[in-house]
Order: sequence, then structure tokens, then C-alpha cells
Amino acid sequence: MNLLRGHIRFYFCLLLCCCLTTVLQAEDAKTLKIGIIGLDTSHSSNFTKILNSAEPKFPEFAACRVVAAYPQGSRDIQESLESVPQITEQVTAQGVKIVPSIAALLEQVDAVLLESNDGRVHLEQALPVLKAGKPLFVDKPVAGDLADVIAIYEAAKQYQTPVFSSSSLRYTDGAKKINGGAVGEIVGCDAYSPCPIEKTHPDFYWYGIHGVETLYTIMGPGCATVVRVNTPNTDLAVGTWKDGRVGTFRGRRKENNGYQGGYGGTVYGSKGIAPIGSFSGYEPLLVEVVKFFQTGKAPVSPEETMEIYTFMTAADQSKSSGGKPVALQDVYQQAHKAALKKLAGLKD
Repeated sequence: MNLLRGHIRFYFCLLLCCCLTTVLQAEDAKTLKIGIIGLDTSHSSNFTKILNSAEPKFPEFAACRVVAAYPQGSRDIQESLESVPQITEQVTAQGVKIVPSIAALLEQVDAVLLESNDGRVHLEQALPVLKAGKPLFVDKPVAGDLADVIAIYEAAKQYQTPVFSSSSLRYTDGAKKINGGAVGEIVGCDAYSPCPIEKTHPDFYWYGIHGVETLYTIMGPGCATVVRVNTPNTDLAVGTWKDGRVGTFRGRRKENNGYQGGYGGTVYGSKGIAPIGSFSGYEPLLVEVVKFFQTGKAPVSPEETMEIYTFMTAADQSKSSGGKPVALQDVYQQAHKAALKKLAGLKD
């Protein structure tokens, strides 16, 4: 009898262990496993802290976790290189495994945050992710020049892998209210942000992207030409939309030491005028990123993102020509040819 009871207890324990294992495996399968490429920006540590929090601020974060990271970002921007050890330590403290290659990362994750601070390495880092079919969020700047921006989206189309990129400034509380009809039909917008310049990138790509994305969040795509006025401390880019509306971006370098604060703008609507408001934290952007990873549907179209970078590139060309108007279509067509040529060369 005692022997029989022992057998019963043994098989009961075995059954219980099997059930627990099945439950744990099911729970693990439900968790969206996220990987990070590039530990040379504070976004990597801030995003990890938010997504891996034991008490997530938004319900979307409860079903996902950053599990692995590949540290390599910029190869020659000193500010970025000096950031890697500290940020690596910070993400490791959040339970993230550091891996030696992008290939190793892709074996362990369902989706990828491309966070390398240097846009020039984004195309080479994005391609293996796109080939693997993993949804990809590309942090600003999308790339180091317009041809590479377009090449990333062309590759995404080729490999049928969704890509999404956005500044966190797109999701400010003020912008949401304005796009919800707070001032009626949008007539125009004046946006501004810090605009320190990194010599390896087009002027607005490095930090002005935040203000330009704010402008496009309100105005939407459809800009025809851009004119740029430039002084050592200030840039003013004036865009004329195809429907006759005018939107401006003011890049500020002297005030607030460049990076600190100073995001926002003014919106002109058919029912009133309103401020856009400033930075509302990273969480609203990450909510959209997680939804994108889960659905594969980007909340910002590739066409709009490519136009944003075309606008910034056209602004550089206007500066070089002494402030003459530059047509975005001409700039895009030239860069599109270069992008296709570059992708063909990478295949070879």
C-alpha cells in the first residue's frame, strides 16, 4: 500500500511539473521579446527601463521585454563611443543579455529597436533585420543621408518586413489635441527645437529632426518647396505645401545650450491659434512602437517619413545655394536613383 501511495505521489508531482512547464512556456510565448542594436545613446537605456519595468506605466508594456542587445553603434563619433560602457551597464542591470553580433541578437528576439546614434551605420545594421523578417523600429536619424533612408524603406518593401521611425515629439499631448480638431482645419504651423549640428550628418538630421517631425505631425505630407535662412546660431526653413499652406521650422543652437528643452511651436487653425506644447516623455512613442511590433502596421507611412528627410536634405541644398527655393520632388528623385544603385551594389 505504501509503495502504491509513493507511485501515486510521484506521478502526481510529475504531472504537476509538466503542467507548470506548459504554463510557463505559454506565458513565455506571449511575451514579445525585443532586441536593441546600438548602446551609444541614452534612448537605449531609457527605453529598456520603461519596457522592462516591474510596474509598467501602460498596459501595452506588460506583454513585452527587452531581452538582448548588441552594443556596436557609431565607429567614430566620440560622444557616442564614450557612452557605450555606461549604457551597456545600465541595460545589463535591467536583465538584458549582451550579444556579440546582430546575427546572435536575431536568434533571440521577435522585434528590433535600431538605436545606434549614428545614422550612417543604420543601413548595414538594418539589412540583416529586414532579411530575417523582424519588425524594425529605427530611431532618429533614419540614416546618414537621404539615399540611405530611401534604401532602408526599399529593402523593407523587398523583404516584406515592416519598418517604423519617429521622433518622440510626434506624440506630444498638444499635438494629439490639435490633430483631434482643437483648432479646426490646419492653416499653418511654426515649429522649433534645439538644432546642434554633427559634422558627419546633414544639418537637421542630428537633432533638428525633432522640430521637423513636429512640423509634419501637424501639417502632414505634401510640401513642394523649401527655403532656408541660416546664421551661426539659428536656422529657419520655410516650406510651402502643394495646397498653398506654409509651415516653418526654427532650429535653435545658442539658447539653452542646444540640447536642453525648447521644443514646441504654434499652430494656426480655422478656429483658433494654439501652442503645440513640449516633450511628453518617451512612453507615448513606445506605446506606438509596441503596437507596431505586435501588428506589423506602422502608424507613420514610409512616404511621410521619407518626405521628412527629403525636406531636411532640400533645406541643406537651399543653404548651399544661398537661400534659393528647392523642390522636394527633384531632391527625392535624385536620391531614389542613388538608393537603388546602392542596394544593387550591396546584393553583388
